[in-house]
Amino acid sequence: MFERSEKGEHALLIQPHLGGTASEAALEEFSELARSAGASVAAVLPARVARPNPATLVGSGKLEEMKAAVAATGADLVLVNHPLTPIQERNLEKVLQCRVVDRTGLILDIFAQRAHSHEGKLQVELAQLRHMATRLVRGWTHLDSQRGGAIGLRGPGETQLETDRRLLQKRVDALQKRLEKVQVQRGQMRRARLRSELPRVALVGYTNAGKSTLFNVLTGADAYAADKLFATLDPTVRRITLPGGKVVLADTVGFVSDLPHELVAAFRSTLDEAREADLLLHLVDAADPLRDERIAQVDAVLEDIGAGDIPQLLVFNKIDRIEGLTPRHDRPHAAAGTDQPQRERVWISARDQRGLDLLRSALAGNLGLRRVTGELELPSSAGRLRSRLHELDAVRGESHDDQGWRLQVDLPHADAARLAAEAGGAPLQALVERAGGSELDESGLADHPW
Repeated sequence: MFERSEKGEHALLIQPHLGGTASEAALEEFSELARSAGASVAAVLPARVARPNPATLVGSGKLEEMKAAVAATGADLVLVNHPLTPIQERNLEKVLQCRVVDRTGLILDIFAQRAHSHEGKLQVELAQLRHMATRLVRGWTHLDSQRGGAIGLRGPGETQLETDRRLLQKRVDALQKRLEKVQVQRGQMRRARLRSELPRVALVGYTNAGKSTLFNVLTGADAYAADKLFATLDPTVRRITLPGGKVVLADTVGFVSDLPHELVAAFRSTLDEAREADLLLHLVDAADPLRDERIAQVDAVLEDIGAGDIPQLLVFNKIDRIEGLTPRHDRPHAAAGTDQPQRERVWISARDQRGLDLLRSALAGNLGLRRVTGELELPSSAGRLRSRLHELDAVRGESHDDQGWRLQVDLPHADAARLAAEAGGAPLQALVERAGGSELDESGLADHPW
């Protein structure tokens, strides 16, 4: 068995494909994944695989070509854009004499670099250990003999592999228990947000579509954003104000084609933000030539995690990269030649902050936000309700006489209904009931010329 290099940053990329020529888009995405992991791309080698070889994935001829490419480029790492079995990985490493990592292992490595929160680190480590559990045989063949026999080595009679598997399983069990505690805490925080009755919006989309940039612009937060795949993993939640009231906005992990099952399972708790949202803000890179394919891939992942039925608003970002394209709001309409309605779309540039007013109005319209406005007469004994209205910045005018206060109020329907349900909130009930069936004020949703 060869001695593995600890560096592994100069990579030869292998792109298996069924027939014809390898997809340029797949090659570009895999190259970007390699660069996001910190590797430099030495060369890219397409590999036609009509029938996968159970021992090495590729045939003997392509294997010799890979060996020659490793020697010619000086690569100390081979990245394969396809899942590999443990045996295939081990056999490829034996022939190529360098580390071999498949697509799943590469994405796991990127996630390990990007996770910063306690929960995110636990989830990534758990996914890595489960992936590693079937690959322990690699590099331990010199320790396959039973322990015991020689002086100082008599022991439990286990092979080194058995010991490693037992220790790994203990670590997995410990991580699961710690993760369960963190998930209970996150669940309590999520239930508190549910009790606040604020509508919930989750940002979803293909990785590098600009979710974190848009999140920062809408919320004033400072979530990390960069032009790379999986720039952020940990969910961030903030309140934002829309025409008609406040909502809770959550930034979630980006999706990618062929997302490893280990990661979907590990990040299921993080993706609860998407599953429990009232509306999904599906962000799309408008300049991506494969944007329709990306939309379908994100929809597939959403379906897989149980969020396929949640309403979506398609937001096409990065219009600054397309000459002549300006912000606009395309309302739902029947697609040509079909009875299926075209999804509602908003075209924006988060980087240049263009089209954000259209986006806020479209969000408010989709969430059905309503406002309670009118004159409210409060007796002198309703000082607490008056104070709460001032705290919510809902008072537009106020006068006082011997009978009490006369207030001109304007506040979100959800806030008004909550105050009316509290002790002492009865004077507000009539305004709430009057606004109960009204739609969102259309002045906030006026059509913009385009």
